[in-house]
Amino acid sequence: MSSFKALGKDVDEAEQAMIEARKTRKRYIKIVLYSIVFVAVVVAIVVGTTTASRNSGGSSKNGGETKSLTSTVKAVCDLTLYQDTCYRSLTPLANSTGILQPAKLFKLSILVAKNELSKAAYYFSEHEVFVNVTDKMSIEALKNCRDLMGLAMDHLNSSVSTSGDDDQTLIEAIDDLKTWLSTAGTCYETCIDGLKEAKESLVESISSHLKNTTEVTSNSLAIVSSMSKIARRLLLNSSEDGESHGEPKWIRSRDRKLIESWDLRKKAHIVVAQDGSGRFKTIGEALKAVPDNSKKRTVIYVKKGIYYENVRVEKSKWNVVMVGDGMTATIVSGSRNFVDGTPTFSTATFAVFGKGFIGRDIGFRNTAGAIKHQAVALMASADMVVFYRCRMDAFQDTLYAHSNRQFYRECDIYGTVDFIFGNSAVVFQNCNILPRVPMSGQKNTITAQGKVDPNQSTGIAVQNCTIWPFGNLSSVQTFLGRPWKNYSTTIYMNNYMANFIDPKGWMPWVGNSAPSTIFYSEFQNFGPGSSTRNRVQWKGLRSISNKEANRFTVQSFLNGTKWISNAGVPYKSGL
Repeated sequence: MSSFKALGKDVDEAEQAMIEARKTRKRYIKIVLYSIVFVAVVVAIVVGTTTASRNSGGSSKNGGETKSLTSTVKAVCDLTLYQDTCYRSLTPLANSTGILQPAKLFKLSILVAKNELSKAAYYFSEHEVFVNVTDKMSIEALKNCRDLMGLAMDHLNSSVSTSGDDDQTLIEAIDDLKTWLSTAGTCYETCIDGLKEAKESLVESISSHLKNTTEVTSNSLAIVSSMSKIARRLLLNSSEDGESHGEPKWIRSRDRKLIESWDLRKKAHIVVAQDGSGRFKTIGEALKAVPDNSKKRTVIYVKKGIYYENVRVEKSKWNVVMVGDGMTATIVSGSRNFVDGTPTFSTATFAVFGKGFIGRDIGFRNTAGAIKHQAVALMASADMVVFYRCRMDAFQDTLYAHSNRQFYRECDIYGTVDFIFGNSAVVFQNCNILPRVPMSGQKNTITAQGKVDPNQSTGIAVQNCTIWPFGNLSSVQTFLGRPWKNYSTTIYMNNYMANFIDPKGWMPWVGNSAPSTIFYSEFQNFGPGSSTRNRVQWKGLRSISNKEANRFTVQSFLNGTKWISNAGVPYKSGL
């Protein structure tokens, strides 16, 4: 037996050596690939730099260097939407630091955005902004702007720290950077939307304070998006053993085992129960007990019952797993709404700001009713959040998928007008989408996607879902969506659609048409409501190929699958 043990030991060591050698080879390959990517990025962005220097007839070394820097900045800024702002903000910094590499210019652009955002945040934190503002709606909208500036600053800070000082780190982090910069831009837009809801005059007096920070953040996004396009082409299928990126660095193996266990309820760290059998009687109290910025999962088990409270998972509460006794047994219920004086952003019964949140077997509802207009049941504004077997129940604006990356699986979503809306990168998979009877004279619209910048990595993807009427909708027009913003992006793929969907399919936000810049598509849906024969004839309504549809799957659109698989929920990575 000893000889067999020795042989087994030798085999194990040999296999381990082979594995290590294979890993080493792959690391070398990746280093070479990243080098190629960065060279390609430099060539693509700075292709005119040398020519421009020659044509300008530079006569001295220092003069040539200055012109080379200027040409590089111009070449980079030509990629942006706000070129004058870009050139004006980056040229002095580039000249003072002597930075030529586009990757370093990108990092400078984020620092510029942080500086401008600091000014805007200071403005909203000052008491003077609230002077002569007395109505409840306006005060709340201004407070929301202050909070949104804080969220945007968090994402800019993450972008600076993640981009690193070397080109390989930058390229590896591109998907995260695009997400966070997209979210910062969404925060600015949400602030303006809230001010419009409250008082139009507020927009006129305050939007100027957001103009610069909006433009420079958009410019940073445009620069990294251009790098991303080149990087993706060269790094396609280069990940080790087909392994996808996107695993949160804070996830530990024991946390994965915890949430993948058969019954999370038995292993919960905190129990909430109305009958006193748990540590807390309210969800809000339980969340206060969660450690701030924790890299470990905290499981909260909420026993069956209706919890009448408005809940906020604050941005400092990371990696919370909240599990109930079922979507119709454990229910969080509220009634805040627009008509009674609350901006849409603040109406949510349950709002998530802490990254890595997982919700399972819980119902979220807003009981304000159709007559109260905007009344959100669930809002998610955090990155890498997952909802599994949950119910979102309201009328107008039921589910606010505000920003970042989100995944919903086997959820039931009820509503009337724009009841799935926001500007996140979100995939709904194997869900039941249930339009219901609206107010008299209203039309149902399932989605209202809010992409405002062509470089944002955002959109709504509805995949393998069932779209079915909740109640008698024979006299109600029901549409797949309408374009909330100019770059609204929504795709339905492989869904069952009942025959109540209006033959036109899509409804304009205003007028009779939609901006040509939207991206709407229906791909291989089925059922009596799926026929595209009589759909609206909009330029932005596209027929797409398998390859294009794949862009909106979990694997591609949400930048990998590890963070979803680590949530312990089933998912389909592709079509």
